[in-house]
Amino acid sequence: MVAQKQTRKSSGLPEGYREDHTKGAMLRFEDSLPTLPVPTLEETSRRYLKSVHPLLSQAEYENTKMAVEAFTKPGAIGHTLQERLLKRARDPKTKNWLSEWWNNAAYLGYRDPIIPYVSYFYSHRDDRKRRDPAKRAAAISTATLEFKRQVDENSLEPEYMKKLPMAMSSYIWMFNACRVPAKPADYPVKYSSHDHQHILVIRKNAFFKVPHTHNGIQLSTKELEHQFRRVYEMAEKSPAIGIMTTENRDNWTDMRERLIRSNPANKAAIEAIESASFVVCLDDATPITLHERSHQYWHGDGSNRWFDKPVQMIINDNGTSGFNGEHSMMDGTPTHRLNDTIMHWIFNEKLDFENPQLRSDIPDPAPIKFKLSGENYADVALATTHHVSLISQHELRVEAFQGYGKGLMKKFKCSPDAYVQMIIQLAYYKFYGKNRPTYESAATRRFQEGRTETCRTVSDESVAFCTSMQHPLSTDEECRDLFRKALSAHTEYITAASDGKGCDRHLFGLKKLIQPGEDVPEIFKDPAYAYSSTWFISSSQLSSEYYNGYGWSQVIDDGWGMAYMINENSIQFNIVSKNLGAERMAFFLNEAAQDIRAVMESESATKARL
Repeated sequence: MVAQKQTRKSSGLPEGYREDHTKGAMLRFEDSLPTLPVPTLEETSRRYLKSVHPLLSQAEYENTKMAVEAFTKPGAIGHTLQERLLKRARDPKTKNWLSEWWNNAAYLGYRDPIIPYVSYFYSHRDDRKRRDPAKRAAAISTATLEFKRQVDENSLEPEYMKKLPMAMSSYIWMFNACRVPAKPADYPVKYSSHDHQHILVIRKNAFFKVPHTHNGIQLSTKELEHQFRRVYEMAEKSPAIGIMTTENRDNWTDMRERLIRSNPANKAAIEAIESASFVVCLDDATPITLHERSHQYWHGDGSNRWFDKPVQMIINDNGTSGFNGEHSMMDGTPTHRLNDTIMHWIFNEKLDFENPQLRSDIPDPAPIKFKLSGENYADVALATTHHVSLISQHELRVEAFQGYGKGLMKKFKCSPDAYVQMIIQLAYYKFYGKNRPTYESAATRRFQEGRTETCRTVSDESVAFCTSMQHPLSTDEECRDLFRKALSAHTEYITAASDGKGCDRHLFGLKKLIQPGEDVPEIFKDPAYAYSSTWFISSSQLSSEYYNGYGWSQVIDDGWGMAYMINENSIQFNIVSKNLGAERMAFFLNEAAQDIRAVMESESATKARL
């Protein structure tokens, strides 16, 4: 008898949301999530013009305005492209009109090295109970395996945004998955979790296959600890094969093919790596400062990693730990939930970490052996040279601001995220005397296969605020008024972007549908189009009381990567650039945060006197 599909309307959710319990808890809303909308041409042209106005001279703005009007007037090609996009969005076989295009353009088709330009990291809070690295690795692995079990069984509860369920489809790429280099675009592979029940452990560049299940029973934390201790004993310094994953993607494609071609055993070795549930990197390092930790989890020395894997847990010899994530098939929010959850379980003893079970018949970790030719050794040497050269061009600075955090921002009745975005804008203005295009990630996961949209932070209001703060004759009242207007403008844009109404992805989609032989519309040839999406600041927020760091790279050579965490009583910035002066930027961020606080507190002082 075929089981009937069970659906029912979920209580408390708007019309249209349905629960399909045949898909498990995690995916029960997936098919009833709304599809990503296509904004109207009028909406996008208005939002686009508003966003470029503060970035252009009056003459440049008039040119852009004419290009937009020519694109959207009755009978213009903009309407033809819009109809093509609407047709794509309405196709029942298309869950999300953007996702395939975006995954390819932003990630899989991207050819520059994913380290340092695409992957990201989290730095975990220290665990005083588990300073021994084998114990730390075992606890993290136990917690990760529990999270994995919930993902594999689809029992993990979905996430919600403003009480609406979010897309969980990207979670299938978290475990037993890997990015594979190829030309002209990489591709993802997903292996059966039932057939591949092992962790990839790397120590001294040597790879080991460690079973996480034996005779149908998951290894206890004590048994995992024993496995890690055996890896520490067995590992001998090996060629840094993993450093090839730091290469330009075309170079890595060629290197991987040469590796497979040089010996049949290497293909099986690569499959053992790519099919692993996740990676545990046992690093021969002892980072102490936040700066040292950020470097270690972001890129290390490029070895003792397989950067194409979506989940790499990194444990150092002094018991410090962190995470490195490959970005192509999922964004930071799912892996943030993974890391925040497992740290919560560990610090609050939510799982059985003390089970003394230690079975004697569990096999030792199995070394994954590569047989290298002279050509392969040359590739490792070349990748090492390229990686060291590229990383040397970057600087990283952690600014752990302890003056205040979201607690005080909320007392000022401000959105903490918008507040910190204005700190960043003011700091940039202090540094350069002007504001430039700024990206903040806005999640669109409440739509099927949703990922992100751009929130354009710079507005007329934010520029007016920054100018006023630096003007010697401005009063606190004037600055405060302009600050609140800048916050409102930012909140309006990021809300629209999260609703699928930002201008960047829509314009990207319209441009994709220009057919061969058709003239490229002036809106896309206008210098303002390229300039306004050149991200001099790439920013995003993920916050956890269980992290002491989080970050990634800048996206252009003249730009900054600014990841930030907003905790109750602190703000932490991870500042990255190509040697543009990160220490000065850190100073200006600190100063901007103090300046804004002084302006906001003067309001309370005024009210108190009254």
